[in-house]
Amino acid sequence: MASSTLDTARPEIGRSLVVGGSSTNYHDVGEGDPVLLVHGSGPGVTAWANWRLNMPVLAEDFRVIAPDMFGFGYSDSKGRIEDKQIWVDQLAGFLDGLGIDKVSMVGNSFGGGITLAFMIAHPDRVERAVLMGPAGLNFPITPALDKVWGYEPSVEAMRDSLKYLAWDHSRLTEDLIQSRYVASARPEAHEPYHATFGGADRQRNVAMLASREEDIAALEHETLILHGVADQVIPLDSTVKLAGLMKRADLHVFAECGHWVQIERMASFNRMVAEFFKNGLKA
Repeated sequence: MASSTLDTARPEIGRSLVVGGSSTNYHDVGEGDPVLLVHGSGPGVTAWANWRLNMPVLAEDFRVIAPDMFGFGYSDSKGRIEDKQIWVDQLAGFLDGLGIDKVSMVGNSFGGGITLAFMIAHPDRVERAVLMGPAGLNFPITPALDKVWGYEPSVEAMRDSLKYLAWDHSRLTEDLIQSRYVASARPEAHEPYHATFGGADRQRNVAMLASREEDIAALEHETLILHGVADQVIPLDSTVKLAGLMKRADLHVFAECGHWVQIERMASFNRMVAEFFKNGLKA
């Protein structure tokens, strides 16, 4: 069951779709072939916060759909999540609820790991995929990712977390830091976030988001992989390895860019993603 709860004062709240008794908050803009955007796992993240600079541009050519994953934003919490299959099943049920059989996907960081897992579980439901600074392989956790997942709400902790994500710290305005802090401090946001990602052994989260290398290597989808050269969160070496595993993947590394490719290289990101989804790797 879908409902519209658009709130101009709180743009992160979009529409609501209930599937199997669980509610997903999502944004749905534009017309055309459907593109599904899967956000990352930073504290206080929502689909709107992650993709707000990209949705309007991509919506000029596509139907752009961006859900809050379970445990994030304004979608239902599932408490501590120890199996990525919960998010894979969320996406499958969500698309079923919208009556969509096949999509192209963009997965950011955590969302990259979920996108890979979805491609493996439902290969016929994915046209093409973009993976951006993606999880999906089991690598030694970086100090930056360890800090971000171990976040406890405070303005200073949010400032420090955002510094790990951005290359250009001039983007980290006090308004941005304050708004992300407020979003992260909501009990409905922090409690599931901490339950899933904030344990003492955060390496287990990297392993939980990883897919088997042989399953990744078997994928036939055209895939565009994007990574910032100064990314402190997901190691570039892991993404290079991922690109080497995939049969039909191109890798683009952005200069002067951290983990926020979609923000710090917004124009290039929007242009490359739109062109790839229209024409594939051979364009």
